[in-house]
Amino acid sequence: MSLKQRITDDMKTAMREKDTARLGTIRLLLAAMKQREVDERIELSDEQIVAIIDKMQKQRRDSISQYEAAARQDLADIEKAEMRVLDGYMPKQADEAEIIAILDAAIATHGANVAAMGKIMAEIKPKLAGRADMSKVSGLVKSRIQ
Repeated sequence: MSLKQRITDDMKTAMREKDTARLGTIRLLLAAMKQREVDERIELSDEQIVAIIDKMQKQRRDSISQYEAAARQDLADIEKAEMRVLDGYMPKQADEAEIIAILDAAIATHGANVAAMGKIMAEIKPKLAGRADMSKVSGLVKSRIQ
């Protein structure tokens, strides 16, 4: 079953169960997917859907930090609930050892200098897309090449 079909089936289930919070998040995701399909006149692959979900999660993380800084825990809780729904559609997260192994292989290929950071990130991004927080991975790369 494709990821798109799974999301659509989950929306139907949430409608039947009258789970409004989950339904709202799934509808936001489907709207973002449909918008991209219409804009680019394409049928989204699972990888492209994961990229959309990843972007939505990043938006939620930013919102959560801003809401907590403004002492609006009620809004932060809503965003956290949406994050949990979106997490269900992401692939299994890479563990620390796997990330470091991929990172070390890329550093061995391109060299451990700051000038090669762009090449290193370009090599590891497709391998870890949707499976790791790329801002944390970037920090790991910086710490290993300095």
